[in-house]
Amino acid sequence: MATTGPSTSSPAKRVIDPEEWNRRMDAVKISKSDLNQLVMNYLIIEGYQSAAIKFAQEANITPSIDLDSINERMVIRQAIHRGDVQEAIERINELDPELLDTVPSLHFQLLRLQLIELIRHASGSGSGASGAAAGDDISTALAFATTHLAPRAPSSPTFLHELEKTMALLAFPPESISSSPLAELIDPNLRRDVAKMVNEAVLEHQGIVREAKAKGLVRAACWAEERLRGEGVEFPVLDLEALLGKGKQGDAMEL
Repeated sequence: MATTGPSTSSPAKRVIDPEEWNRRMDAVKISKSDLNQLVMNYLIIEGYQSAAIKFAQEANITPSIDLDSINERMVIRQAIHRGDVQEAIERINELDPELLDTVPSLHFQLLRLQLIELIRHASGSGSGASGAAAGDDISTALAFATTHLAPRAPSSPTFLHELEKTMALLAFPPESISSSPLAELIDPNLRRDVAKMVNEAVLEHQGIVREAKAKGLVRAACWAEERLRGEGVEFPVLDLEALLGKGKQGDAMEL
């Protein structure tokens, strides 16, 4: 007599329709005060000074920090974004004289970016200036690396590797750097990455959380969505990447 084998059919997929989803979302009550604090936290951490001042007035909120301090971080960020690393370092030292001494990895990244800017300038001048002028610019970059980066490199294998990688930029003709394996070093994204590191370090040194709480909530929502997908549940999906601001290349605080 034939026996019946185990069923190979997959379990029925559960589908949550948008109306049910919205009802459940509406059932979660969040106070206006908590929402206001969440928005204010985001504006402070991400550096929107004028918006933070206006929002504090309209929502009748007393900020946890002096909102004028936001501008100091934004000025540093702007200096890094335009490649003026020396100004950024000077302003960091004015804002917090101990920061770069206590976070050597951040100091190294700033100095390496400054070296990249010097090499970028030397490469740019080499295509339109006299050979002597271009040679002077390269000598300036080499002297900077010798004075400021070489003494730090032996303290960390990562520092040494990154310094060697940066110095390799000098081996490429100016017109071919953008298509070389080192193109990422002259990409504007590196400036943004370093600016973000600086912003987070300044916030942490000031006793402020280094990331906006809203971003943590978005990550938690992403995790919950993945769990639902793993259990075979179909549900309305929010564009969480848009909420996080991924892919934006503008000045709106990516620090």
